[in-house]
Amino acid sequence: METNPLPSVQLTTAQLETALNRPLLVKRRVKQVLIALISLLLLLFSLVMAFHAYIAWSLARPHIDPLRSNPSLSFGAAYEDITFPSLNDSSILSGWYIPAASSPSIGKTVIFSHGYGGNREEIWVPLYSLAQELHKQNYNVLMFDYGYVQPEISATGGIRESQELLGAVKYAKDKGAESVYIWGFSMGAGTALQAALQTKDIDGMILDSTFILEPETMYHNMKQIANLPKFPSLALVHLFFPLINGVSLNQIPYNQVKEAQYSMPILFIHGKQDQRAPYEMVQEIFRNQSAGSSSQLWLTPNDTHELIFKAQKKTYLSLTMGFLKGMNTKPALSASSGI
Repeated sequence: METNPLPSVQLTTAQLETALNRPLLVKRRVKQVLIALISLLLLLFSLVMAFHAYIAWSLARPHIDPLRSNPSLSFGAAYEDITFPSLNDSSILSGWYIPAASSPSIGKTVIFSHGYGGNREEIWVPLYSLAQELHKQNYNVLMFDYGYVQPEISATGGIRESQELLGAVKYAKDKGAESVYIWGFSMGAGTALQAALQTKDIDGMILDSTFILEPETMYHNMKQIANLPKFPSLALVHLFFPLINGVSLNQIPYNQVKEAQYSMPILFIHGKQDQRAPYEMVQEIFRNQSAGSSSQLWLTPNDTHELIFKAQKKTYLSLTMGFLKGMNTKPALSASSGI
């Protein structure tokens, strides 16, 4: 039985070339797709890294409003414009020195340590009202700006700022202060604790809404800029912070600050509704103080960050002025929290 042979197919030269080149074209397209995907991933990676670098930059450079007034305009007190170096000469600070209302003064100076994002006025407290009361009580008052108020200097969570506060303490001592007290707010209170680890020249402290920069509180502040996942955002900001700002957040001795027994009496003031600095941390620091330290803790059930004075002016002034007076007139008392 004979079979008909299949007809032969004659390929043109173009068709033959296409058939031969098809595998090469497929490989080329796959390569192009892979290059595009890798480029996209690199772009996304670069954007993520740049965004976290921006957060590290922003955290160190908070917006600071300009000064609005001065002690003379605010409550009629004479004052001096002053400048002084930080203790380690890393920065030059500016501020106001308000001599006590009566002469001679009692030789006591109170230094205000303002919070992150504020200046020497800290309008939302406001510090002018407290300075006025101290002036009436015949205390010298020193109000100054931390270095990061200057555009060219970054905030460091207390690393540089503690040296600046110690520079203010030295300035007060050089002006003749027999006793120096620190009145700190938020990160300015945390800075005061860092400074107190390094000197015996601080005779007492009032710390309102104490904020200590540690991983948890740092992540909380990062979320104020953008709602980011904790991982890897926290690690990336920790990575970029020293590269951009020149100091590592690992230099902040937050565990030592929380665990130390301080040599001076401390009045801790904190609101239980504080969403920026957990009150439990302040309770922990207070419990670590010795029974004979005269330290006290005032927790308010309904108040928020740095707004306790505004909410309870009469009680606030009574407790704080009483605390200062007690340090001047009484021997060490047992620590208490039943205020």
